[in-house]
Amino acid sequence: MTHFLLEFGTVLIATVRDILPILILIVCFQLFVLRQPIPHLRRLIVGGVYVVLGLALFLVGLDKALFPIGKIMAAQLSHPEFLSGGTSSTAPTDWTAYGWVYLFAAMIGFSTTIAEPSLLAVALKAKEVSGGVISQWGLRITVALGVAVGISLGAFRIVTGTPLYVYIMIGYVIVVLQTFVAPKKIIALAYDSGGVTTSTVTVPLVAALGLGLSEAVPGRNPALDGFGLIAFASLFPIITVMGYAQFTHWAAKRKQPVKTG
Repeated sequence: MTHFLLEFGTVLIATVRDILPILILIVCFQLFVLRQPIPHLRRLIVGGVYVVLGLALFLVGLDKALFPIGKIMAAQLSHPEFLSGGTSSTAPTDWTAYGWVYLFAAMIGFSTTIAEPSLLAVALKAKEVSGGVISQWGLRITVALGVAVGISLGAFRIVTGTPLYVYIMIGYVIVVLQTFVAPKKIIALAYDSGGVTTSTVTVPLVAALGLGLSEAVPGRNPALDGFGLIAFASLFPIITVMGYAQFTHWAAKRKQPVKTG
């Protein structure tokens, strides 16, 4: 218990030090540029304390729970005995033997994205400003499916050892082409949806999965192959959100009655 408190105190001090520049900037801008008093000062102080404590606890949780869980799961799923059904102690080289890894990657990508607070905030605002046209759950599920596909494809890339830039280049070519034909109202939201997926819940587990998988697959280097999954988590939601908008726009036009002269 004493060791944990000492470690938490160290993380707490580091968190305060990291937040201090942001706090100084906001206070100075409010007092000396806008020349306005800080509204609801007491509430802001209490909320700031909660934020600092929450960030410190979250960082400790990353180190003690989320990162180890991701690495352990990746190591277990890619263990030679598990992949071969207990018949071999040598890791297979065929990418088809890692089916459970791809499935787990897709499921972890989907579930963490659904639980992502930043995505929930964007979905709520999108529903509000669109007057309910954009469904909160529809957007969240669409983004989560994009992350699931991206993380699964990223795991495939680690297993096969293929270059990361090939996937990213092809993905962004698709995004650019979709941008020209997708409904204009959804383009900005689609790009934002790709950014909000890489936040507090998704990043730790996905990064841990990539590092653990690259350590477990023979011939892979964690420094070279372990990273890159976050890029997939940012890219593919853009594709799925614009694709969903294109499909709904096409379906709506198809339901419109045909005008006869």
